[in-house]
Amino acid sequence: MEYNTVESLETLRGEALAEFGAISSEPDAENFRLKYLGKKGILRDLVKSLGSMSEDDRKTFGAAANALRREVEERFAEAPWQNKAETSDPGFDPTLPGYPFQTGSLHPLAKIRNEIVEILVSMGFSVAYGPDVESDYYNFQALNMPPLHPARDMQDTFYISENSVLRTHTSPVQIRVMEAQKPPIRIIAPGRVYRNEAISARSYCMFHQVEGLYVDENVSFADLKGTLLAFSRRFFDANTKIKIRPSFFPFTEPSVEVDVECFLCKGKGCNICKHSGWLEILGAGMVHPNVFKACKIDPEQYTGFAFGMGIERIALLKYGIDDIRLLYENDVRFLRQF
Repeated sequence: MEYNTVESLETLRGEALAEFGAISSEPDAENFRLKYLGKKGILRDLVKSLGSMSEDDRKTFGAAANALRREVEERFAEAPWQNKAETSDPGFDPTLPGYPFQTGSLHPLAKIRNEIVEILVSMGFSVAYGPDVESDYYNFQALNMPPLHPARDMQDTFYISENSVLRTHTSPVQIRVMEAQKPPIRIIAPGRVYRNEAISARSYCMFHQVEGLYVDENVSFADLKGTLLAFSRRFFDANTKIKIRPSFFPFTEPSVEVDVECFLCKGKGCNICKHSGWLEILGAGMVHPNVFKACKIDPEQYTGFAFGMGIERIALLKYGIDDIRLLYENDVRFLRQF
């Protein structure tokens, strides 16, 4: 049938609404859309009749055809089966937001490491890495611990062979950098280290460190103190106080250990700081001349300082965790807290 008069459009309207009312499924709806509203549908083809009409008839017919097409489009768009999915559950509402996908997050140790590295890099340090399996030379001898040196007993070592070990600290990275690069040197060395220790609430056979090294002419202990104070205040609190105590490390002289004011109780004393008001966070000192000699750096011309901190220890202190094993058990209930 040709639809080229206003009266024929009324007939077309009746046919379209009758078919629209008979739609009962998505395939029926798609067939209706293609027949009447598709690019080659009946309502789209009505414009072809305009060419043979007079100007007056063209205006009347065109207005009626546009009105009919809009009516059918609006009814089709507002049909209830347009917004409802077929389901056997009458209580299902597809307009409700879906369940979000579970996403991963950084491990608390990774968060602490990244924060430490970010602060030190912003202070001018670059990042260096080294192998987990080290030779006895890099892990001990070049760090002023020759064979039979009593300081070796301080580090319970995993020996792979007579001359190969799992590194007990990331200090070997400092030796490798000093061998390959002339001063000035300003690097940090984050990474895993290994100690043959009994696993308990306070110790583990593997943990993570970030060590730092600065070598140049006229580097003094005051530079070390200023660096550690600036780091502590940025990492913990702008008003953080630090306390430096004498200590011993074979690769630094003088050697110190650094405490920061407890960031939980602000020095008043609590369970985290064992009611002392202070938290031990790292060891440090001026690089020993023997270490410079092993790396062929003139200790008369250059001086430097080194420091190292355990990431696990800081994580335990900062988050109030009382058992280091929780960091390695991959218990999602624990990790979700971070």
